[in-house]
Amino acid sequence: METVEMNSVSLKRPHSEDDVTNADEIKRQKISEKSETGNDSGQSVETVTGQPDKSLLEDTKNEIIPNEESEEQEDEELEDSDEDGDPESFADMMKHGLTESDVGITKFVSSHKGFSGILKERYSDFVVHEIGKDGRVSHLDDFSVPVDDEDPSEETFTVLSDEDKQRLEELQLLKNKETSVAIEVIEDTKEKRTVIHQAVKSLFPGLETKTEDRDGKKYIIAYHAAGKKALANPRKHSWPKSRGSYCHFVLYKENKDTMDAINVLSKFLRVKPNIFSYMGTKDKRAITVQEIAVLRITAQRLAHLNKCLMNFKLGNFSYKNHPLKLGELQGNHFTVVLRNITGTDDQIEQAMHSLREIGFINYYGMQRFGTTAVPTYQIGRAILQNNWNEVMDLILKPRPGAEKGYLVKCREEWAKTKDPAAALKKLPVKRCVEGQLLRGLLKYGMKNIISAFGIIPRNNRLMYIHSYQSYVWNNMVSKRIEEYGLRAVPGDLTLKGATAVHIEEGDVDNYTIHDVVMPLPGFDVIYPKHKIGEAYKEMLVADNLDINNMRHKIRDYSLSGAYRKIIIRPQNVNWEVVAYDDPRIPLFTTDLDKLEGKPLPVLPTDGKFRALKMEFSLPPSTYATMAIREVLKMDTSIKNQTQLNTTWLR
Repeated sequence: METVEMNSVSLKRPHSEDDVTNADEIKRQKISEKSETGNDSGQSVETVTGQPDKSLLEDTKNEIIPNEESEEQEDEELEDSDEDGDPESFADMMKHGLTESDVGITKFVSSHKGFSGILKERYSDFVVHEIGKDGRVSHLDDFSVPVDDEDPSEETFTVLSDEDKQRLEELQLLKNKETSVAIEVIEDTKEKRTVIHQAVKSLFPGLETKTEDRDGKKYIIAYHAAGKKALANPRKHSWPKSRGSYCHFVLYKENKDTMDAINVLSKFLRVKPNIFSYMGTKDKRAITVQEIAVLRITAQRLAHLNKCLMNFKLGNFSYKNHPLKLGELQGNHFTVVLRNITGTDDQIEQAMHSLREIGFINYYGMQRFGTTAVPTYQIGRAILQNNWNEVMDLILKPRPGAEKGYLVKCREEWAKTKDPAAALKKLPVKRCVEGQLLRGLLKYGMKNIISAFGIIPRNNRLMYIHSYQSYVWNNMVSKRIEEYGLRAVPGDLTLKGATAVHIEEGDVDNYTIHDVVMPLPGFDVIYPKHKIGEAYKEMLVADNLDINNMRHKIRDYSLSGAYRKIIIRPQNVNWEVVAYDDPRIPLFTTDLDKLEGKPLPVLPTDGKFRALKMEFSLPPSTYATMAIREVLKMDTSIKNQTQLNTTWLR
């Protein structure tokens, strides 16, 4: 999975001179209670970094698309109403969470002294621009719509009343027993009838229309052309043959993750989310800019959403003959502001030069492993061990840590009764992993856990075993750096094309640490020839796994393995230290600011606070938090941050 996640948990530290100004914001601050099961909510609690070696935390994305609109709305309401919490009780609960050392993150490559800074004091302090497969950075800089004679008129979007739209939507989604909807034509002209026909077909894919006379009045009759299939497969005959089938556009979003954004767009367009495609998911607590493609939806219709959606803007429209595919991107370009930094100018220069020249250890970040006492890699290990009772127990059993109240009640019921029906009643949010597993147990029975677990979407199931692979990789890379340092040594692995080969004694001078890769365990990889190769085997033996037999009797859970560079050197690294007085003002302009002509605030030359503005580009599947960890020299775990920094809120 491609990750650019930087959703940090942060408990914001009020500045002593600024307590009054920040009081309201602190009151409003919410503490997200995430389930560790991999069904991560994408909600976040803000980051505090207050002293050297202190830091931020990360969130992950919920990749489950709700099947039922009503269920989705109910879930959203519950999530919104259950977020508030006391920071100190949250910190207390997070004592049971993971630290970096628990998942093998123990080394740094730079020699400078660490310093502190606040990441994501505002979500607008973190901006991600996608880099497409052609190397072009995605920007929102054009709201114009391609001119097309086939497009409906602007009147199409306003000719139907709200009541008409409601009835048509219920008909389209087969939510009632009606077989058609009749719309009276008040101003009976051919032009008016044509506009209504166009409006129904454009706004409600899958519906057809005809004109009928009833009692001397003209009516437009809307009816289903092809039943349920029409909603999933937009009507082919209404799309001009000369136009590409996919409308590509740039999505600018604020404080929403990619899947949430797709769900919102699909709801407003009244289509299924699966007609959208994209190259990578972007995190929630940020401003992100990425390319999206959608099947047979006009640019005009998409542009109309700019008038009614908050926190989204769509632009740079074009028609193409192909969708987008996950992983096609070259990477992401980050613009990050670290506020209230404590480092000296020399420390900052050393840190940023090291990031540019040496890079950082390409660890899998903390969001890969969950946030509470049952890490996702433990569930992945149980799957690989074929220990399905333990898989069920790890997902459903009570655990200490920060969780939503209804999850706590559900787990307590499960521990008491082992009755999936009773536990499910305690769980109003059915689309989480726990709810899906319980529904699976209801359907297939307690003796068929494998099938019950299979109800969980495939990406979420595979996330567990990928988490275990990441856990092994992190630990082995730390061992490799401890044993051999930052140089290539005989027995290391490097890539020639897509093939891994060992570095031989005579060739070692031809390679640097930036050429070295390490394997994620699997049946289709080779291992280093030095003692780290043996360390892989020993780690898996300790986990009751055979490194020479990574095939699983269930094909989905067979691990082929992969190779990953141990050091990443960011590209296009730039930085600047600026002074500011007001923590609420933006310190750079976004794409939307530029489109709207907003000027950058004038900053003082000698402000109360200092901020480090940094830019860098990273390849896919690389964690930006690990780059910032290297700059600040800090532990990125929720556990560490909440324990170190909660005192600032007292």
